[in-house]
Amino acid sequence: MLDLAWSVDELARTRLAFSPLWEIVASVRVLARPGEHALHLPWVRQASAALADAGIDVAPLADLVAGRSVPRFLAPAPSSPVPQLADELADLRDVSPRTVRREIESMDPTRPVSLTRLHRDPEAGLDRLAGLMERYWAVALAPAWPRMRALLEGDVLHRSRLLAAGAVEDLFHDLGPAVHWAEGALTVAQRRIPATGAPHGRGLVLVPSVFVWPRVVSRTHAGWQPVLRYPARGIAGLWETGGTTSSPALRGVLGRSRSALLTSLATPADAGDLARRTGLKPCVVVKHLQLLQAAGLVTVADDGVCSRTLAAEALVTAGAD
Repeated sequence: MLDLAWSVDELARTRLAFSPLWEIVASVRVLARPGEHALHLPWVRQASAALADAGIDVAPLADLVAGRSVPRFLAPAPSSPVPQLADELADLRDVSPRTVRREIESMDPTRPVSLTRLHRDPEAGLDRLAGLMERYWAVALAPAWPRMRALLEGDVLHRSRLLAAGAVEDLFHDLGPAVHWAEGALTVAQRRIPATGAPHGRGLVLVPSVFVWPRVVSRTHAGWQPVLRYPARGIAGLWETGGTTSSPALRGVLGRSRSALLTSLATPADAGDLARRTGLKPCVVVKHLQLLQAAGLVTVADDGVCSRTLAAEALVTAGAD
């Protein structure tokens, strides 16, 4: 169990970030056990076919992440809010051989024979592993990354607003049934996680994730900032294509097209994604987004990704109720 007492200092040091490297690791676990991750089956079918066509064997990586916990050198806390995969892979290549061997030797269950080569020569093995991850990313995740990134950025934006407003209870209440906040203490009910109840002055790294669903994953180690990985907000609509249904009340106020766009923005998206989700023509989507933005219901980032504002969140929620 992760059990963190809170303080003003803890809150000030808490930060949000996401990690492409972690999404590689977590997605490989999804491919190995797709039955446990039914939400991601549309992606599993596409990625499996693409990997087979490209002749990419993910077994060396799958064997490494198949245990009850992922080796720490494959799942470091993100060092920046939006890290680049190239930088994360460069850090992976620089992991010390001693660390690699220690993590492999402590795997539970015992490491498979396939990892003997990595254990014997970690430096060369990490270079091969990073190269495999680059190829895997290009084939299995890069096509879906704009959609995934929009979802992750939307979660970071939403929780950053809550954190800035000091709404700590709201920050944690929807992360999952295992996560509880009460009377200044955060508890994550997980087996094999040591409890650390005293304030430690390092805050917490909150990491929204696509492929961690349906679980949350926490990690604490002496001397390191605790990490909590959780399913990103709006994950249920990530792989949807077309057919967004808005509430009758919302349609009565905004009209069918604009209400459909706001409803589909449960997860942030650009105009192209919204056209696919709603079935509207791209030119119609752009026109209505401009109107929604002018009304203060939608924000548009520099890269074209749209998100609902807090006013729009309240409007959609009220309509659904």
